[in-house]
Amino acid sequence: MFSPELKKGSTEMLILSLVDARPRHGYEIGKLIEARSGGRLTFALPTLYPTLLRLENRGWIKGRWVEKAGERERCFYRLTPEGRRVLAQQRATWKEYVAAVNAV
Repeated sequence: MFSPELKKGSTEMLILSLVDARPRHGYEIGKLIEARSGGRLTFALPTLYPTLLRLENRGWIKGRWVEKAGERERCFYRLTPEGRRVLAQQRATWKEYVAAVNAV
């Protein structure tokens, strides 16, 4: 439905937004994006995990491996203070962009 370029440009902000609320693992992040967008945005897990790694390398999110009884080990990501600052900046830029597009 949406161009790959538009999706690529918003992936980081979508992920940061979801881990702002609480720590989440990669599969949950992918499913939430799909559910909350009404199925209009989907991300294959092999493309989502490199983005999570990139965000962690930048210091915007922090992963922690958790093992629960009867379940496999999962990495839960949380937003760092730097990630919270970047997310606020990205949201402001996105709002300005949408307003500019709507004004045309």
